[in-house]
Amino acid sequence: MKKIFYCLIGSAFAFTACEKVDIAKDSPKCIKQKAVDLKEAPCESDVNIKEYFFQGKLVYVLNPGDCIADGNAEVIDGNCNSLGYLGGFGGNTKINDEDFSKAEYKRTIWEK
Repeated sequence: MKKIFYCLIGSAFAFTACEKVDIAKDSPKCIKQKAVDLKEAPCESDVNIKEYFFQGKLVYVLNPGDCIADGNAEVIDGNCNSLGYLGGFGGNTKINDEDFSKAEYKRTIWEK
């Protein structure tokens, strides 16, 4: 009876295990979870997470893809605190009252 129970429990873990994504190894843990979330985005193209140096720290732009009209990209820090959104209906380009064009692109850490 115990063997059957353990087999059932093992099977449950196999089917509910965390989904893996191919992301840069040194990425913050919460950013990895954001990649898992973005993997489920309805868009198939231009879905990615890019790393920038902005306002004295590393920030991440979560781009949900280009299939959504007037979509926006969230900008977060390494602890997944939201700093603001870029794009959208109004075409926002500022984060914390500073134009994001001043950000220095570092790398793309994940893409769908």
